[in-house]
Amino acid sequence: MTTITVSPKFQVVIPRDLRRQLNLQPGQKLRARIQGDHIELIPEQPITAARGFLPGIDTHIEREDDRV
Repeated sequence: MTTITVSPKFQVVIPRDLRRQLNLQPGQKLRARIQGDHIELIPEQPITAARGFLPGIDTHIEREDDRV
């Protein structure tokens, strides 16, 4: 486990090995949440990353006349 320090401005630096493991890029957004007694940082993924996560789903939907 890696230890990081909180700066006087309450900033932290994510260590290089963790950034590489998660493929974090400069400017990428992270979601922060409290889980019990610790903070979780979750990288946000672009919507295009969700493409294909439901293989085999039927995408043909009959629409109402006013929605065509």
